[in-house]
Amino acid sequence: MPFIETGIPDLLIYEPKVHGDSRGYFFECYNASTFREEGVEIVFVQDNQARSTYGVLRGLHFQQEPHAQTKLIRALEGSILDVVVDLRRGSPAYGKVYTIELSAENKRQLLVPKGFAHGYSVLSPTAEVMYKCDNFYHKASEGGLIYNDPALNIDWGIPLAEAIVSEKDLVLPVLADCQHNFVYKS
Repeated sequence: MPFIETGIPDLLIYEPKVHGDSRGYFFECYNASTFREEGVEIVFVQDNQARSTYGVLRGLHFQQEPHAQTKLIRALEGSILDVVVDLRRGSPAYGKVYTIELSAENKRQLLVPKGFAHGYSVLSPTAEVMYKCDNFYHKASEGGLIYNDPALNIDWGIPLAEAIVSEKDLVLPVLADCQHNFVYKS
């Protein structure tokens, strides 16, 4: 089974089967049939890619419904600490933080459903991150949480005093003040 449950409803780790030999390796980073066989039916419409240096902290971001996005995130190069927060009202994991190291070496991917805030920090000298989305980017629907919300107490795996954070991400609200329209559907 290529999916590993995280303990948070609908948040899954995808661990592809890697075929290696003396020439290197090969794996399917995404196969709609494999996902469908496991009950995960998503139509991805947009791929995003970002390159960053050590200490860059991006997030925590989301898009409001009806423009919310399910994301499949992986590191093509280097290593990141991927961080999500469940924002779905009524979820048994509302406000819960989940972190996982995604790297070019471990080839793991995180499937983040709609209703989560998402971000990551770069743990290696550089990292290249790619993620698939099931909805298009919609600027007017952007939202987020401040990365250093004391109520969330996120360990980003880097010294926060040295974190490189965008101006936009420095003014995001804490969870208690965050406006969003996500509802958990069991």
